[in-house]
Amino acid sequence: MAVRLLRYMAPLASTALLQCRRSPKTAGPLLTLSPPTALGTCWSKKTWPKTFPEEELRKQLTPMQYHVTQEKGTESAFTGKYTDNKEDGTYHCVVCGTPLFTSDKKFDSGSGWPSFFDLINKDSITLTDDFSYGMHRVETTCSQCGAHLGHLFDDGPRPTRKRYCINSASLNFQSKNSASEGVGPTEVAGQSTSTLKPNKGHGD
Repeated sequence: MAVRLLRYMAPLASTALLQCRRSPKTAGPLLTLSPPTALGTCWSKKTWPKTFPEEELRKQLTPMQYHVTQEKGTESAFTGKYTDNKEDGTYHCVVCGTPLFTSDKKFDSGSGWPSFFDLINKDSITLTDDFSYGMHRVETTCSQCGAHLGHLFDDGPRPTRKRYCINSASLNFQSKNSASEGVGPTEVAGQSTSTLKPNKGHGD
């Protein structure tokens, strides 16, 4: 019977998440469907290598940067400062400064957000299932500090076929010319994010 039940619910898998719980009246498991809008993002409760005091983040980041990286917000399409940026350089996490993407992996997706088809390091981003807004997407977060970056889609160009759709507000850009001169990433809210100090006991 369980097999027939699963087959019946299979078409609903893209819009709802199966959860297994124990019925209070029986010893056996009971399969239930929970609306994705109620579940929201399946956030992984883990300790990130780098964490920062909230008051420091609010001080160093702009309201939009804070909203995107800490509250999983999304900037409006075609409004981000890096959407049409074609300069050579490296894109870093705006919170902790981790290098994420290089300009040679950036492409014009027409989506209205900066898009990349590959990472600098495959371990620099953490992928998490996101069932918010009645759909299934893959959320991307910085593996070092947990900052929300955007989402990953499988409609990018070759060779990866990946499209990392990233909010400009979650990035800092370091041009190739400034890097060769020893200048740090673009400053945020008047101060470089390199001044952010992690909480003690959580990495550098």
